[in-house]
Amino acid sequence: MAALRLLLLLAAASLLVVASRGDASGAGPRGRKLLVLVDDLAVRSSHSAFFGSLQARGLDLEFRLADDPKLSLHRYGQYLYDGLVLFAPSTPRFGGSVDQNAVLEFIDAGHDMILAADSSASDLIRGIATECGIEFDEDPEAMVIDHINYASTEVEGDHTLIAGDDLIQSDVILGSKKIEAPVLFRGIGHAVNPSNSLVLKVLSASPSAYSANPKTKLASPPSLTGSGISLVSIMQARNNARVLISGSLDLFSNRHEKAGNEQFVTETSKWVFHERGHLKAVNVAHHKVGETNEPSMYRINDDLEYSVEIYEWSGTSWKPYVADDVQIQFYMMSPYVLKNMSTDKKGLYSTSFKVPDVYGVFQFKVEYQRLGYTGVSLAKQIPVRPYRHNEYERFITSAYPYYAASFSTMGAFFIFSFAYLYHK
Repeated sequence: MAALRLLLLLAAASLLVVASRGDASGAGPRGRKLLVLVDDLAVRSSHSAFFGSLQARGLDLEFRLADDPKLSLHRYGQYLYDGLVLFAPSTPRFGGSVDQNAVLEFIDAGHDMILAADSSASDLIRGIATECGIEFDEDPEAMVIDHINYASTEVEGDHTLIAGDDLIQSDVILGSKKIEAPVLFRGIGHAVNPSNSLVLKVLSASPSAYSANPKTKLASPPSLTGSGISLVSIMQARNNARVLISGSLDLFSNRHEKAGNEQFVTETSKWVFHERGHLKAVNVAHHKVGETNEPSMYRINDDLEYSVEIYEWSGTSWKPYVADDVQIQFYMMSPYVLKNMSTDKKGLYSTSFKVPDVYGVFQFKVEYQRLGYTGVSLAKQIPVRPYRHNEYERFITSAYPYYAASFSTMGAFFIFSFAYLYHK
């Protein structure tokens, strides 16, 4: 009986392994465990709507105080979390083994982060933002002020609760449903270097806004003004790690029910945690026309076919990605072939072309970068050889004049020799 039980247990375990392997293709692009660091655990209730939306989408949140002495992002060389939410703007230093470098290494390892600051932002939080390409206003007392586009409840106030509606035009980042109500923002502004293609402004201030200390009179022109002020920005690193940086922790709170804040933070968080805009490429194949097996090398002037399948994560499953601008390069120092691939609308992209009349070591390259999407970068090296000595045509059409010249010369020499020898 014991042997029979052991056999049944082994069979059940093997079935579980097979089932897990079968479901791997349908798994999401990212893990679901997030670490949420806060200054005060009261943030958990004051921002419960935002946290509730994350949990409703299947994300597992672990709340910790930012100065917890047992804080750690990894253990035994493995990261414990898939994403990070920093809602601790005033913390001067993190607890445990976490510091600025640890957070940056977390992003460099391909993980995602949401960072929210406010007027109490510490040098630690500002330093992390700077390393991500975001420069907060140098004045620690400055806030974004707008005397024209402010919330209706701020008529008699200092107009630091502003109404922003200058949003990035991207359904991938903000979702297909338009955000009708303005987004209310109270916090600090930041600047984005326009030459940095990795950082994008998601929510910008209006032309009438400026950044200054609301409690003092302006003694000099403010350093940040107008639509050059970014309120919320995103960064997608070259390793496809995503970061959202907001100058307002209040933006995520429950107090702005009638504004567009809830929809805005929900949709942007879907993008940050790869619930939208994540592409994957699978089943890359190439072969000669009329064949199915992938060769170890090609010959010059061969006709070949190349194909790849590209899918997009919809939040629940992988869907075919449909576009008309996916290109293939046949590359050696520079592209010898650059061609758009056609799609069957079911995720398959394919094309055919003739191998250039140049031999060497080439690469099949697909470099696809589009706003809001993770990048697709594929490269496969393949050698191209010239014709072997026995593969050339026996008679080359272009050489017919030379053939005729050779035979005519031989014929003329024979006639001349015969006439010279026998003519009296």
